[in-house]
Amino acid sequence: MYVARCLLFRGDEVVGLDNMNPYYDVGLKRDRLAQLRCFEGFSFVELDLADTEGLSRLFESRDFERVVHLAAQAGVRYSLINPTAYVNSNVVGFLNILEGCRLKKISHLIYASSSSVYGASTKLPFSVQDSVDHPVSLYAATKKANELMAHAYSHLFRLPTTGLRFFTVYGPWGRPDMAPWLFTKAILADEPISVFNDGNLLRDFTYIDDIAEAVIRIADLVAAPDPSFDSTSPNPAISDAPYRIYNIGNHEPVDLLTFISTLEAVLGKTAIKNMLPMQAGDVLATCADVEDLARAVDFAPRTPLGDGLRKFAEWYHEYHCSASRLVSR
Repeated sequence: MYVARCLLFRGDEVVGLDNMNPYYDVGLKRDRLAQLRCFEGFSFVELDLADTEGLSRLFESRDFERVVHLAAQAGVRYSLINPTAYVNSNVVGFLNILEGCRLKKISHLIYASSSSVYGASTKLPFSVQDSVDHPVSLYAATKKANELMAHAYSHLFRLPTTGLRFFTVYGPWGRPDMAPWLFTKAILADEPISVFNDGNLLRDFTYIDDIAEAVIRIADLVAAPDPSFDSTSPNPAISDAPYRIYNIGNHEPVDLLTFISTLEAVLGKTAIKNMLPMQAGDVLATCADVEDLARAVDFAPRTPLGDGLRKFAEWYHEYHCSASRLVSR
């Protein structure tokens, strides 16, 4: 929604695509859509990425210039119980996007990858020059597959592609299965929150406005072959094909207990903590090296966690019309 809104504000025409599946509340998805329908330049198509024929017809019916592909089956833990959903959406669906872009000669494909691709690596900060060959969840494996598939199309068909590894995105209108929403809902209801690995986790929380700003800037910077690419010692982030990879993260990781205490201060209530062991598929820490991003587009995420959580909590309060009281930080 945020990227679409930024494009619409600057005068671009945007076609939104979503299959409106019930992975989380469809009502929230429809409310997001309502934020975009007021723009004359916006239209919406309800379609599944895995619908090969339907997506082909969509590409044929429109003269798209660029494709910003942020749709996917998200969530690490859900991939443990419904792996087929990830293959259908993230692999088959992404192949359909690549094919549409190839056949219609799209000028630039920008797609969402994930910090999850760093998997078992404990070398911080995570750099786009690092190897990402050890995923610890199927979700991460599908995102790594996307990067490989994109490179193949960039190499074979000279399709410019740029992959964006997002780091723990949060903010208003975010997913209800992520910590800011889950914790806020539980704290306000005096219910316990699940704190995995006894809180000994580090996450690079990145506010949605920063994500959208970076995506827009990257979309305008069409990927090109890098003349410095050395095939005898390949840099994973560049290529002699029109292919790029960037991290988009706040590059200031926060431990989970600090995240909780910051949210408690915003909400003016103390959390009831249910301390639990590490979950399968989780990683201990994430931290983004964003030097390549900053050099490329003169921008890096910078919203402090306290400011971002306050904006989220204010939106949550308004959206749910609750009687919760926000206090000064």
